[in-house]
Amino acid sequence: MDSIWSYILLLIGGFIAAAVSGSAGFGGGLLLLPLLTMILGPAMAVPVLTIAQLIGNASRAILGFRQIRWRPVLWFLLGAVPMSALGAFSFARIPGGIITRGIGFFIVLFAVLSYFKVLDFTPGNKTMLFGGMAVGLISGLIGSAGPIGAALFLSLNLPPVAYVASEAVTAAGMHITKSIVYQKFLDIGINAVWIGLVMGGAMIGGTWTGKKIIERLPRETFRKVVGILLTAVGLEMMVFG
Repeated sequence: MDSIWSYILLLIGGFIAAAVSGSAGFGGGLLLLPLLTMILGPAMAVPVLTIAQLIGNASRAILGFRQIRWRPVLWFLLGAVPMSALGAFSFARIPGGIITRGIGFFIVLFAVLSYFKVLDFTPGNKTMLFGGMAVGLISGLIGSAGPIGAALFLSLNLPPVAYVASEAVTAAGMHITKSIVYQKFLDIGINAVWIGLVMGGAMIGGTWTGKKIIERLPRETFRKVVGILLTAVGLEMMVFG
């Protein structure tokens, strides 16, 4: 990647993706992955995305630190961290398109059932543990499983900032794990790390913008907006894989 315009495009994409994640709690990775694949190629896209998202999620967690709900976060991470390592180790060996379309279907199903109150539950420790295991594995395999993690934390009915910050802590934990595995087993190189760090810097500004947006939204309006975005992302994953 030699063109200065490629760097500029990645910086703009990182800012926009972080603004979306900062206001909805997810979606940034799915927005960035096609752009990274186009510019860097598929082999480098997932590792670079992981590094950039680590910074973006860390900034979301820091900005909302006082409202983080630590109990569900810790149960989620207990399952997510080891499974994200397994997924990162295996991501080049399993067809990502099949996995992505299946995930998209279940995201849409979850959003629709939740909207019509068919699926309306309060997750306990076991739900967060096993949900974390599923999200960690999928995140390692395809680079991002934010919509599934978002769906789990949305069902806790948290205030918007608490929801975004709590989900961001779990995402940051998975990204740290994946970054270690990618560097050890894929030898991604210093250039990929540098690109990820630069994009992460742009994502801090986007995160701040997203936080300002959600602070103005009523909780019920926020839940509806997130539900619509979940459905849109799920359909996109089903169609394009």
